[in-house]
Amino acid sequence: MNISSLYSIFLSCSEVTTDSRDCKDQSLFFALRGESFNGNAYAEKALTSGSAYVVVDDPFYYRANDTRYIWAENCLTTLQQLANHHRKQFDIPVLGITGTNGKTTTKELLAAVLSTHFSVLFTQGNLNNQIGVPLTLLRLKPQHQFAIIEMGASHKGDIKELVEIAEPTFGLITNIGKAHIEGFGSLEGVKSTKEELYTYIDQKKEGFIFRNADDEILQELSKNKNFGQFTYGSSAKENIMGRISTLNPYVSFEWKSQGSTDIQEVSTQLIGSYNLPNLLAAVSIGSYFNIPALAINKALSNYAPQNNRSQLQHTAYNTLIIDAYNANPTSMQASLQNFIDMASDNKVVILGEMGELGVIRKEEHQKVVELIKGTTFDDVFLVGKTYSEFNHPYSTYRNVEELVNQLQARPLKNKTILIKGSRSVHLEKAIPEL
Repeated sequence: MNISSLYSIFLSCSEVTTDSRDCKDQSLFFALRGESFNGNAYAEKALTSGSAYVVVDDPFYYRANDTRYIWAENCLTTLQQLANHHRKQFDIPVLGITGTNGKTTTKELLAAVLSTHFSVLFTQGNLNNQIGVPLTLLRLKPQHQFAIIEMGASHKGDIKELVEIAEPTFGLITNIGKAHIEGFGSLEGVKSTKEELYTYIDQKKEGFIFRNADDEILQELSKNKNFGQFTYGSSAKENIMGRISTLNPYVSFEWKSQGSTDIQEVSTQLIGSYNLPNLLAAVSIGSYFNIPALAINKALSNYAPQNNRSQLQHTAYNTLIIDAYNANPTSMQASLQNFIDMASDNKVVILGEMGELGVIRKEEHQKVVELIKGTTFDDVFLVGKTYSEFNHPYSTYRNVEELVNQLQARPLKNKTILIKGSRSVHLEKAIPEL
């Protein structure tokens, strides 16, 4: 079946799903494969659960005499082609966001700001990969006036693949740092992959990016490109200038537009000075699309982080700074430095190991320990086998279960605790003991 014919079927369906456990009535099910599963085996279940059609690519599960079965050579490729075909039907701003750190928070802040004046489609959760981006695009409806598409990458060429599906008209790279080195091979691999967004936007007739002018790597990558640029940073020469006014511990900041004397003041519910560029990105894009300053400020003030990202939580015994959604060397150093600078007594850190670092794994964990050694933290808990591979004076636990046992035996009270680590460590399991 060609894409045009499949698109007609898609338009008759309620939604697209890849999960046979979540098949809405009249949905279109794509039988995707993974390393340990074959979605084709669940095609029949999807039909009995409510799907109107199923797209399969395994001959064993294909039923040629049943018109509800649609044959594809490759279900994932077909899903991506369908998403691209659907995206082409919309003449609206499509903003592609990538970066090592902050892309999800920036996306959420942008959605909050832009939603004050537009009907906005934006990536839900972390659906930012070769499956998530197509699924997001296929949620576009005629009423949408703006789309924000988050794009993640863990290997060379990932962003190139995603931009060719989403065809963004605007681009934003939050920053570039050490993450997924196991897949990229080096920091240069990270840079060249993230640059694929700039390269795509550069090829657009009226391509445009938003750029943190304080980031030297982004400045380097934007050179010799023909796209338009809207910049933000600490200098008055940028389109938007901003600075932190207080950390108490929430971020309060000031910003002003180039050439304006009006200084805007915003109090947020975000923890960490490292969130300033994310906030200024939201200010910049909101300003570019003519959203009034008061509406921008209110949206940023009302935004409350979720999913263990820069969250402040007061328990019966302690104050927690929860940043356990993910971690890499760049974000770990930023979180630790912010915690060190924070005016608070009785500080404790609970740090999980950082994943997907390849050959720099041990070296980067040693750097974390060296940074801690210069502090006066009341206690330090390190979770993960990497921390036990070199000498240091701190308590090390192989997994979060061992940490939980320790916290149950020796509860922490009246502490301010930073919780930071890769998602695979599941440090959130320790929160009930704090």
